[in-house]
Amino acid sequence: MNRLDALRGTTPPKPHDARAIAALAANPGCTRRALMDGAGIDKDAVARHLGFPAPFGQSPFAITRGNAFEALVKADGCAELIRMLRELLGLPIDEVAYHDVENVGAHLRHTHTRALIDRAARGEGVGTVYDHPLFTLGIAGHTAYLEPDVVAFQLGGRFHIVEIKSFAVVDGQADPAAVAAAARQAAVYVLALRTLLEELGHDPLRVADDVVLVCPENFANRPVATLVDVRRQLAVLRRQLSRMTSLDRLLDALPEDVTFDLAPDADGRPARPVAELADAVRRAEARYAPDCLSTCDLCFFCRDEARQEGASDLLGRAVRDELGGVASVREALALADGSRAPAQGQEEIARLLRGAERLRRECLA
Repeated sequence: MNRLDALRGTTPPKPHDARAIAALAANPGCTRRALMDGAGIDKDAVARHLGFPAPFGQSPFAITRGNAFEALVKADGCAELIRMLRELLGLPIDEVAYHDVENVGAHLRHTHTRALIDRAARGEGVGTVYDHPLFTLGIAGHTAYLEPDVVAFQLGGRFHIVEIKSFAVVDGQADPAAVAAAARQAAVYVLALRTLLEELGHDPLRVADDVVLVCPENFANRPVATLVDVRRQLAVLRRQLSRMTSLDRLLDALPEDVTFDLAPDADGRPARPVAELADAVRRAEARYAPDCLSTCDLCFFCRDEARQEGASDLLGRAVRDELGGVASVREALALADGSRAPAQGQEEIARLLRGAERLRRECLA
């Protein structure tokens, strides 16, 4: 049994989906998440057993609204989508064709997707829009099957990924956090499609860096399409996946006997003592940030840990990075009021903190 299997224990590995893979790029410096995702550990089950369940999940209303909007965009052979693509990308009428990859059995979808994409790349197929494709992506030795609701689109030798989301674009503006999350998820599909093209012997760069994001406009059901550049998200995603394929350095920092096994009983319920599991999880260093509350199942556990330590992580990534090597809020306050002498390398941040403290006192005087 290798170290990653030992970390997971007797529980089978949890398959990764596009949303989970995209979340890796949201916090690439977290050792705890890298190890758990690399081992295929069910972080939600771990969080629940520790007593810190994550508040994730969409309301039935949001799910229904999202499904209805997607059905509208894809109705009549993606007629509405093709209209938007004509306007956005200059799609000629004679290049329009539609393939629903889901019209074959589930066990054949990936093979069918490969065949259709290969024909399109060779210029032999007439397909323009591919609905319900099935991609694969290697994650730390495991194969993740990505079943996007999105559409892969081919035009003039270039492929585009189309991501359909139900959050609104109001007066040309959308929620930046929602757009960022959609871009990270679309980047997963771009990387998977590039990997597929490379496996088939084609140029992976034929998949465009710009993805087509389709959202409802002004809270109505009329869809609008925009191009989103995902090059930055792709770069972060590649680095994180590369980090997960070479986890030996992170594993070497853990004691040999550490495992995140839930030790399920005969009924499948976790039986491992909570304190023992919590101690094991704390052996892997976390990099908590408030953003984790929307992307990671262990967010509440890590937040509680950061609060107990008084970590500067609680103040957000921007503040934490500005503080440099100052790990705790208490240490930052001590440097600011001069009660603590700066360690080697902390002289500059100590000077800035003392200046900020002086300005605060002047404002309060």
